[in-house]
Amino acid sequence: MTPPDGRRAKPGELNRAGHTTPDAILFDWDNTLIDGWAAIEAGLNAAFAAFGKPAWTRTQVLANVRKSLRDSFPEHFGAEWERARDIFYDAVHATHLQVIRPLPATLGMLDALTHLPLGVVSNKQGPLLRAEAAHLGWQARFRAVVGAGDAVADKPSGAPLHLALGQMGLSAGPHIWYVGDTAIDMQAARAAGCVAVLLGDAEHDGGIAACAPDMAFSDGLQLAARLHALDK
Repeated sequence: MTPPDGRRAKPGELNRAGHTTPDAILFDWDNTLIDGWAAIEAGLNAAFAAFGKPAWTRTQVLANVRKSLRDSFPEHFGAEWERARDIFYDAVHATHLQVIRPLPATLGMLDALTHLPLGVVSNKQGPLLRAEAAHLGWQARFRAVVGAGDAVADKPSGAPLHLALGQMGLSAGPHIWYVGDTAIDMQAARAAGCVAVLLGDAEHDGGIAACAPDMAFSDGLQLAARLHALDK
Protein backbone atom coordinates (compact mmCIF):
# COMPACT_ATOMS: atom_id res chain seq x y z
CA MET A 1 0.00 0.00 0.00
CA THR A 2 1.39 3.40 -1.01
CA PRO A 3 1.57 6.27 1.48
CA PRO A 4 -0.84 9.19 0.96
CA ASP A 5 1.72 11.35 -0.85
CA GLY A 6 2.88 8.50 -3.10
CA ARG A 7 6.33 8.20 -1.54
CA ARG A 8 7.77 5.47 0.64
CA ALA A 9 9.38 6.24 3.97
CA LYS A 10 13.09 6.03 4.55
CA PRO A 11 14.29 5.29 8.09
CA GLY A 12 13.32 8.15 10.36
CA GLU A 13 11.40 9.99 7.64
CA LEU A 14 7.76 11.02 8.02
CA ASN A 15 5.55 10.71 4.96
CA ARG A 16 2.49 12.50 6.34
CA ALA A 17 3.18 16.16 5.96
CA GLY A 18 2.55 18.32 8.99
CA HIS A 19 2.14 15.49 11.49
CA THR A 20 3.92 15.95 14.81
CA THR A 21 4.05 14.16 18.13
CA PRO A 22 1.39 11.43 18.51
CA ASP A 23 -1.17 11.54 21.30
CA ALA A 24 -0.70 7.80 21.88
CA ILE A 25 1.18 4.84 20.40
CA LEU A 26 -0.01 1.29 19.82
CA PHE A 27 2.53 -1.49 19.27
CA ASP A 28 2.53 -4.88 17.66
CA TRP A 29 4.06 -7.52 19.95
CA ASP A 30 6.14 -10.30 18.36
CA ASN A 31 9.26 -9.04 16.55
CA THR A 32 8.28 -5.46 17.45
CA LEU A 33 8.66 -5.50 21.24
CA ILE A 34 9.63 -9.07 22.06
CA ASP A 35 11.20 -12.21 20.61
CA GLY A 36 8.96 -15.17 21.29
CA TRP A 37 9.53 -17.06 18.07
CA ALA A 38 10.89 -20.22 19.70
CA ALA A 39 7.49 -21.04 21.19
CA ILE A 40 5.61 -20.14 17.99
CA GLU A 41 7.97 -22.30 15.94
CA ALA A 42 7.54 -25.22 18.36
CA GLY A 43 3.75 -24.89 18.26
CA LEU A 44 3.55 -24.73 14.50
CA ASN A 45 5.86 -27.69 14.00
CA ALA A 46 3.94 -29.76 16.54
CA ALA A 47 0.77 -29.11 14.56
CA PHE A 48 2.48 -29.76 11.22
CA ALA A 49 3.93 -33.05 12.52
CA ALA A 50 0.51 -34.24 13.70
CA PHE A 51 -0.82 -33.73 10.17
CA GLY A 52 2.18 -35.18 8.34
CA LYS A 53 3.32 -31.79 7.06
CA PRO A 54 7.00 -30.77 6.80
CA ALA A 55 8.44 -28.67 9.61
CA TRP A 56 9.25 -24.99 9.12
CA THR A 57 12.63 -23.48 9.84
CA ARG A 58 12.84 -20.27 11.86
CA THR A 59 13.34 -18.36 8.59
CA GLN A 60 10.10 -19.83 7.22
CA VAL A 61 8.25 -18.98 10.41
CA LEU A 62 9.43 -15.36 10.27
CA ALA A 63 8.52 -15.12 6.60
CA ASN A 64 5.04 -16.63 6.91
CA VAL A 65 3.50 -15.87 10.31
CA ARG A 66 1.37 -12.77 9.80
CA LYS A 67 -2.32 -13.56 10.19
CA SER A 68 -4.02 -14.62 13.39
CA LEU A 69 -4.51 -18.33 13.99
CA ARG A 70 -8.26 -18.18 13.31
CA ASP A 71 -7.49 -16.68 9.89
CA SER A 72 -4.43 -18.75 8.96
CA PHE A 73 -5.03 -22.28 10.31
CA PRO A 74 -8.04 -23.02 8.07
CA GLU A 75 -5.72 -22.33 5.13
CA HIS A 76 -3.14 -24.83 6.42
CA PHE A 77 -5.36 -27.53 7.94
CA GLY A 78 -8.77 -27.18 6.33
CA ALA A 79 -11.73 -28.61 8.22
CA GLU A 80 -9.46 -29.96 10.98
CA TRP A 81 -7.96 -26.58 11.82
CA GLU A 82 -9.43 -26.59 15.33
CA ARG A 83 -7.63 -29.83 16.20
CA ALA A 84 -4.43 -28.31 14.84
CA ARG A 85 -5.14 -25.20 16.93
CA ASP A 86 -5.32 -27.26 20.12
CA ILE A 87 -2.04 -29.01 19.33
CA PHE A 88 -0.39 -25.65 18.60
CA TYR A 89 -1.54 -24.06 21.84
CA ASP A 90 -0.55 -27.07 23.95
CA ALA A 91 3.02 -26.74 22.63
CA VAL A 92 3.12 -22.96 22.97
CA HIS A 93 1.80 -22.95 26.53
CA ALA A 94 4.53 -25.41 27.50
CA THR A 95 7.38 -23.00 26.77
CA HIS A 96 6.31 -19.48 25.81
CA LEU A 97 6.90 -17.80 29.17
CA GLN A 98 10.37 -19.33 29.40
CA VAL A 99 11.55 -18.21 25.96
CA ILE A 100 10.14 -14.69 25.49
CA ARG A 101 12.69 -11.89 25.65
CA PRO A 102 12.40 -8.14 25.03
CA LEU A 103 14.16 -7.08 21.85
CA PRO A 104 17.40 -5.18 22.56
CA ALA A 105 16.01 -1.65 22.18
CA THR A 106 12.55 -2.29 23.67
CA LEU A 107 13.06 -1.37 27.31
CA GLY A 108 14.99 1.79 26.47
CA MET A 109 12.25 2.85 24.07
CA LEU A 110 9.41 2.13 26.50
CA ASP A 111 11.21 3.94 29.31
CA ALA A 112 11.55 6.98 27.02
CA LEU A 113 7.83 6.95 26.17
CA THR A 114 6.29 6.90 29.64
CA HIS A 115 4.79 10.36 29.01
CA LEU A 116 2.52 8.89 26.30
CA PRO A 117 -0.42 6.46 26.57
CA LEU A 118 0.77 3.14 25.14
CA GLY A 119 -1.07 0.01 24.05
CA VAL A 120 -0.49 -3.32 22.34
CA VAL A 121 -2.42 -4.82 19.42
CA SER A 122 -1.24 -8.25 18.29
CA ASN A 123 -2.41 -11.18 16.22
CA LYS A 124 -1.30 -13.44 19.09
CA GLN A 125 -4.24 -14.93 21.01
CA GLY A 126 -5.46 -12.41 23.60
CA PRO A 127 -5.06 -14.51 26.80
CA LEU A 128 -1.64 -15.75 25.63
CA LEU A 129 -0.54 -12.19 24.87
CA ARG A 130 -1.69 -10.85 28.23
CA ALA A 131 0.03 -13.73 30.05
CA GLU A 132 3.29 -12.75 28.38
CA ALA A 133 2.87 -9.08 29.26
CA ALA A 134 2.17 -10.05 32.87
CA HIS A 135 5.17 -12.40 32.96
CA LEU A 136 7.41 -9.53 31.87
CA GLY A 137 5.83 -7.25 34.48
CA TRP A 138 4.65 -4.85 31.80
CA GLN A 139 0.96 -4.49 32.72
CA ALA A 140 1.50 -0.93 34.00
CA ARG A 141 3.26 0.10 30.80
CA PHE A 142 0.19 -0.43 28.60
CA ARG A 143 -3.34 0.90 28.99
CA ALA A 144 -4.70 -1.76 26.62
CA VAL A 145 -3.41 -5.16 25.49
CA VAL A 146 -5.56 -6.53 22.66
CA GLY A 147 -4.89 -9.83 20.92
CA ALA A 148 -6.42 -12.10 18.32
CA GLY A 149 -10.00 -13.00 19.07
CA ASP A 150 -10.65 -9.97 21.25
CA ALA A 151 -12.19 -7.86 18.47
CA VAL A 152 -14.68 -8.82 15.77
CA ALA A 153 -11.77 -9.29 13.35
CA ASP A 154 -7.98 -9.50 13.59
CA LYS A 155 -5.30 -7.56 11.72
CA PRO A 156 -5.17 -6.45 8.91
CA SER A 157 -8.59 -5.21 10.00
CA GLY A 158 -8.53 -1.96 11.93
CA ALA A 159 -11.04 -3.41 14.44
CA PRO A 160 -8.51 -4.45 17.12
CA LEU A 161 -6.89 -1.01 16.99
CA HIS A 162 -10.27 0.64 17.51
CA LEU A 163 -10.94 -1.73 20.41
CA ALA A 164 -7.64 -0.91 22.09
CA LEU A 165 -8.10 2.82 21.64
CA GLY A 166 -11.63 2.59 23.04
CA GLN A 167 -10.24 0.88 26.14
CA MET A 168 -7.76 3.75 26.44
CA GLY A 169 -10.48 6.39 26.11
CA LEU A 170 -9.14 7.50 22.73
CA SER A 171 -10.28 7.48 19.12
CA ALA A 172 -8.34 6.60 15.98
CA GLY A 173 -6.86 9.18 13.66
CA PRO A 174 -3.58 10.65 12.43
CA HIS A 175 -2.75 11.61 16.01
CA ILE A 176 -2.25 7.88 16.81
CA TRP A 177 0.79 5.85 15.72
CA TYR A 178 0.64 2.08 15.23
CA VAL A 179 4.11 0.54 15.29
CA GLY A 180 4.82 -2.90 13.81
CA ASP A 181 7.32 -4.92 11.80
CA THR A 182 5.30 -6.19 8.82
CA ALA A 183 3.13 -5.04 5.94
CA ILE A 184 0.02 -6.43 7.67
CA ASP A 185 0.70 -4.05 10.56
CA MET A 186 0.91 -1.12 8.16
CA GLN A 187 -2.36 -2.23 6.55
CA ALA A 188 -4.08 -2.44 9.93
CA ALA A 189 -2.86 1.04 10.86
CA ARG A 190 -4.28 2.52 7.67
CA ALA A 191 -7.52 0.56 8.02
CA ALA A 192 -7.97 2.26 11.40
CA GLY A 193 -6.94 5.69 10.07
CA CYS A 194 -3.73 5.79 12.12
CA VAL A 195 -0.13 6.54 11.15
CA ALA A 196 1.65 3.35 10.00
CA VAL A 197 5.11 3.13 11.59
CA LEU A 198 7.57 0.37 10.70
CA LEU A 199 10.19 -0.82 13.19
CA GLY A 200 13.20 -2.57 11.70
CA ASP A 201 14.16 -3.28 8.11
CA ALA A 202 11.31 -5.75 7.40
CA GLU A 203 13.81 -8.05 5.70
CA HIS A 204 11.52 -10.96 6.62
CA ASP A 205 8.60 -9.28 4.83
CA GLY A 206 10.06 -7.95 1.59
CA GLY A 207 11.81 -4.90 3.00
CA ILE A 208 10.76 -1.35 3.84
CA ALA A 209 9.60 -0.49 0.33
CA ALA A 210 7.27 -3.51 0.20
CA CYS A 211 5.70 -2.56 3.53
CA ALA A 212 5.32 1.10 2.46
CA PRO A 213 5.08 2.65 5.93
CA ASP A 214 4.27 6.26 6.67
CA MET A 215 7.38 6.31 8.84
CA ALA A 216 10.21 3.84 9.44
CA PHE A 217 12.81 3.45 12.19
CA SER A 218 15.74 1.07 12.48
CA ASP A 219 14.87 0.30 16.10
CA GLY A 220 12.96 1.54 19.12
CA LEU A 221 15.71 3.87 20.30
CA GLN A 222 15.65 5.72 16.98
CA LEU A 223 11.87 6.02 17.30
CA ALA A 224 12.18 7.45 20.82
CA ALA A 225 14.87 9.88 19.68
CA ARG A 226 12.65 11.10 16.83
CA LEU A 227 9.78 11.70 19.24
CA HIS A 228 12.10 13.59 21.59
CA ALA A 229 13.10 15.81 18.67
CA LEU A 230 9.44 16.35 17.69
CA ASP A 231 8.62 17.35 21.28
CA LYS A 232 11.19 20.11 21.03
